Amino acid sequence: HRGRRAALARGEGDLIAGLVFFGTLGKFTWRMCAAVLAAQSIAVFFGALVARGIAVADSSGAATAYLLVGSGLAILCVIAAGAMRSPFGVTLGWLIQVATFAATVIVPLMGLVGVIFGALWVLCLIQGHRIDGLQRAHAQESAAPEE
Repeated sequence: HRGRRAALARGEGDLIAGLVFFGTLGKFTWRMCAAVLAAQSIAVFFGALVARGIAVADSSGAATAYLLVGSGLAILCVIAAGAMRSPFGVTLGWLIQVATFAATVIVPLMGLVGVIFGALWVLCLIQGHRIDGLQRAHAQESAAPEE
């Protein structure tokens, strides 16, 4: 069952092999995850603006706090995107996914944003792991001397 073992080494057949919470990611995986976080930062910032607008319309005193916390989360998305090469980058990315979904308490449609970007995050981790495995296998086959 050498073929099965080789397929697993490439990341094939194991659906959740790429779902990591801490550690370094492959080059393709961290690039995909960084792109998701960069795009998510824009959506989170717009969510912060919506939260501020709702608070102002309701004459709530929390308008500035909503804007600052939401903007801070958007900045954290950008920082996490830059930290994806480090072992804690993926952990920070998961925390951002949770925080984005938690913003549903303030702006209900942030739940949709959280689901969309959470799904993209998981997809990038799984598919990125698979593609990194395929790239490693291809590099090994290319480096192997021909018989």
